[in-house]
Formats: sequence, structure tokens, C-alpha cells
Amino acid sequence: MSRSNLFQLILLAAIWGASFLFIRIGVPVFGPGKLIVLRVGLAALFLLGVALWLKRDLAWRGNLRHLLFIGAFNSGIPFLLYAFAAQTLNASLLSIINAATPIFGALVVAIWLRVPLRSAAMLGLGLGFAGVLLIVGGNAGVHGNQGWIATLAALCAPLCYALATSYTRKHASHIPAFAQAHGSMWMAALVALPLALAAPAGAAPQVGDWLAILALAVVCTGWAYLIYFRLITEIGPARTLTVTFLIPVFGVLWGHLFLAEPVTLSMLAGGAIVLLGTALANGLIGPRGR
Repeated sequence: MSRSNLFQLILLAAIWGASFLFIRIGVPVFGPGKLIVLRVGLAALFLLGVALWLKRDLAWRGNLRHLLFIGAFNSGIPFLLYAFAAQTLNASLLSIINAATPIFGALVVAIWLRVPLRSAAMLGLGLGFAGVLLIVGGNAGVHGNQGWIATLAALCAPLCYALATSYTRKHASHIPAFAQAHGSMWMAALVALPLALAAPAGAAPQVGDWLAILALAVVCTGWAYLIYFRLITEIGPARTLTVTFLIPVFGVLWGHLFLAEPVTLSMLAGGAIVLLGTALANGLIGPRGR
């Protein structure tokens, strides 16, 4: 991995870690539905501008149903779930829960693509979920049914990412990466639009709220996807996957610095267990055999 690739990987983790910060800022004002429509809609417009500039084909013909599935499960639904959960959970917790994505990925691959799980992977799955329970159970800000419903919603988001990844691998690998990123944003906007239209009018957004939305859409979504797919091309999906280990570091850091979110011992311990489980579940550490 070159220094340039390493810099891009760290930059991507910092950007995606910040996305939870901007969600926490935006969701009280816009609500989950409007927030996500603005996020994916503005990201789609940004990527459209890039596509026109680079003269990239959108690859719509024959691929609409694939792009709809990817848009729904890789962006629309998980973004909505995180936005809903952000009304209760803080940015630090959300970023750590997001680190469970590869754990769900290993589970979905085993069930859907029928790839047998190694014993180390099964141990990793158990550790990952135990780590999440430790984080949430030890956090004073999560209590009652509302806290656990928010946690369940947040946990469903990485499951959606895992489903989208396996679907892409099985049915949509022929679609160019840029076309996937661009087309899926438009489809994600369609998925989130009904919730946005049904939401009641809220408080008038201030300048800072709009800046948070622009950062979330253009930087944390549109630009981040360009970096992500470039890394997959240059260093491969396995190495790009290591960004998952870095996102919680930045998510906790940004939440602490800008929102004064506490960093607890249970959060640090649970986060370490989640990352250990992720590494085991994906064969990054541990024995290679069964």
C-alpha cells in the first residue's frame, strides 16, 4: 500500500466518522426522512456533476432493479435507520455499532452465498455482538425501551450494508463502481422520499444546520464514495475493508470534541471487543483453517 493509499484510507475513515456527527446535528431539525432525502439527493446531484465532467456512463439500461436494491440497502434504509437511532444514541455509539458491518457481512455471506463459517469466524460473531451489548448496556444515556429500540435500529443498518454487499457480489458485479455509487444515490432518494413527504414541518433550519447537511451529503457521501471505490480499484476490497477499524476512532473523537460526548470505559472495552470480533469473523487474524 502506497503512502497515497494510506492517506486516502485514513481520510475516508475520518470523513465517515464525521458523518455520525453531522447526523446528530441535523436530525433534531430536519427529522430522519428529510435529513436522508437531502443527504442522498444532494450527493446524487454532486455525483451527476462529476459524471458529466468525466463523461461517465450511468449504466441505467437493464440495471434499474439492481441499482434500486443497492440504493435501498446500501444507502436509503441504513441511513434512515441511523438517523432514527441518532435521535436517542450519540455519534460515538453509532460509529462503534457501524464497526459490526463486516461481522454481519460474514454472516450474510455464510447464509446467502453458502460460504462455510470457520470456527474463528463463529467466535468473532459472538464477540462482536457481545461487544455491542457491553457498549450499549454500560452507557448511561441508553435506558428504557426507547434506547433499546434505537439500538436495534442501528444494528439493522450494518445488516443492510452486508445484504447490499452480497447482492452486489452475486448479481451486480458487472456494473461499474462509479455507476453503482451514482445510480444508487438516486434510488436511495426514492426510498427515503415518502418518509420525508409524510413528516410534519419542523423548526426553521439555521445556517449551521444547512452547512451540516452539505457536509453530510457532498463530503461524507458523494466524495467519500469516490474515495472508497478508488481504493477498491487500487488496493482491493480486503485492504479497503480495514477502514471499518478506523471509523469508530474518528467517530468517538469527533463526538467528544464537537458534541462533548463522554468516552466511557464500557465504550472503549466494548469497541475493542467489536473490532476483535470483526477481525476474527473476516479472517484478518486467527487460524485460517476450520
